[in-house]
Parts: sequence; structure tokens; C-alpha cells
Amino acid sequence: MVVIQNIINDPLVDEESLSKNVGQLMDEFDVGTSELLIRIVSPVEIQVLNNEYRSKNQVTNVLAFPGEIPEEVEEKILGDVVICADVVREEAIVGGKEFSDHLTHLAIHGLLHLLGYDHHDMPEAIEMEALEIDFLHKIGISDPYQ
Repeated sequence: MVVIQNIINDPLVDEESLSKNVGQLMDEFDVGTSELLIRIVSPVEIQVLNNEYRSKNQVTNVLAFPGEIPEEVEEKILGDVVICADVVREEAIVGGKEFSDHLTHLAIHGLLHLLGYDHHDMPEAIEMEALEIDFLHKIGISDPYQ
């Protein structure tokens, strides 16, 4: 289950479409019954989180925080994906992309982090990008890395 908190009430965020697309990837990874929170935030909030959890005092586009639920708790919580709408908008304009496509890409990117994928080295980055490109193609979004 995907829960979206658009706390800045950004009118460009199509919560229904975003939830559907991310839920589809969750189903493909057989975690569709788990809970995922996608939080759409301001530059100030994401900078504070980035500084607190990654020691990087700067605005970023997306952060992923795994759920920290003890095993004895029955709930399946993947974690939180936090996305800064202003950064998404700026990157979409610069990259010639649709806002909704770029937002979906970043949500998928964050979800893949929660599923254990990363891009610390070239082989990991290639694998993660390939998963993103393949899934985005399935839902009608062109390669975000071109």
C-alpha cells in the first residue's frame, strides 16, 4: 500500500497516478502488501533531513529511509521516500522532462533503495538504472538517463 503525503499541497502532484505506478513496482517485487510512505516536501525540510541523516547540508531531490520495525511486529513497512517537489520541478525543466514523469522516476528510485539496490559503484549503478529504465518503459515513461 502506498501512502502519499503532499504536505506542501503541490497541485502538480497526481497522487493517484503516483500511487498506482509505485504500487505496480511493489507488486512486481512481491512487496505489494507492505506499506510505503511517499512524502512530498519543501526544500527546507529535505535539506534538514539530508543534513541530519547524511551530513550533507544541501537540498536534494529524493531520500529513502527504511522502515525500522522490530521483526515481532506483524506490520510490513518498507519505509519512507521523501521527495522535494521544487527540486523535481527544476530538474524536469532543465532536463526537458514532464514533472509527473520525473516525480515517478524519483519515487521508483527511492523505492529501489528501500528494496536493497544502490549506486555506490558502477556495477550497482548499472543494475539499478537498468531496473528503473525497464520499469519506467513499462508504464510509458522514457529513459530518464538519456
